[in-house]
Amino acid sequence: MFSSRQGSIHLFRFSGIDVFLHWSWFLVAAYEIRSRPGYSSITTNLLEYLALFLIVLLHEFGHALACRQVGGKANRIVLWPLGGVAYVDPPQRPGATLWSLAAGPLVNVALIPVLLWLVSMNHATIWTSTGLNFDGLLPAIFWINALLLVFNILPVYPLDGGQILRSLLWFFMGRARSLMIATILGFLGVAGFIAAALLRQDIWLGAIAVFMLMNCWGGLRHAQSLLKMAKLPKREQYSCPNCKTSPPIGPYWRCGQCGQAFDTFESSAVCPYCSTQFPATQCLSCGHQHPLIDWATPTIMAPTIQYAQPGSEISAK
Repeated sequence: MFSSRQGSIHLFRFSGIDVFLHWSWFLVAAYEIRSRPGYSSITTNLLEYLALFLIVLLHEFGHALACRQVGGKANRIVLWPLGGVAYVDPPQRPGATLWSLAAGPLVNVALIPVLLWLVSMNHATIWTSTGLNFDGLLPAIFWINALLLVFNILPVYPLDGGQILRSLLWFFMGRARSLMIATILGFLGVAGFIAAALLRQDIWLGAIAVFMLMNCWGGLRHAQSLLKMAKLPKREQYSCPNCKTSPPIGPYWRCGQCGQAFDTFESSAVCPYCSTQFPATQCLSCGHQHPLIDWATPTIMAPTIQYAQPGSEISAK
């Protein structure tokens, strides 16, 4: 998937969240607005298309703000032709992840009475005096929101519904196995989307299927990595400050200077090959980086650690 910065235009910043618009959105919008049936006015087509992405934007803000509410990080939203992406990083706990995911569809639920009220007001002077076809536009926007809600809550990974299912399974099955099951179900959903795209000869359904396939493949590999790591012996005297997972014992970190693999907890965050010292160590489970002293559990005295110059970091192998 494209970078959230490269090829994107910064639109605005709200509540500390930057909103970007990918350049390809303009190409697709120009085609869709001119070819969309149902209205005699291109202005009405434009308003419907903009309303679609306004709803998408509100949906993504739901994810981002909910993620922040539970102590996570969320500072970017990107709009692109297939919808929007909120770059959220909730705490690696099933409850926090569940709320961050569910908040997006809940925004669509909250919009239903608002849009119904607007539809009921479509004969008011404020609408009819504009000369636009609000009799058709407002009901169309209502159904756009409803269809987006139904689409997003389908239990197919990586859609919101599939990730919500994964979060619910997480309570009972753990992080790795819940992700494995969600991605396997996601592959079945991808097959259904591909069949529908071929049957209807719909290029957008095909594009969505490809996007979902890529995410399912990435999720499956991540689940396999988590399962493999779960079987490794752990250093129980340490735990990640973010996800509370104990690190494995062994050379699973790689020095950014000499490229050698080593066990950062065994050498007190110092590469044994080139003596480079690192101020932060990456968690192999959640990907967050923290000073080694922050990994020590309260009952264990952390070893003396020498810190590197600002900007150095140690990454996962």
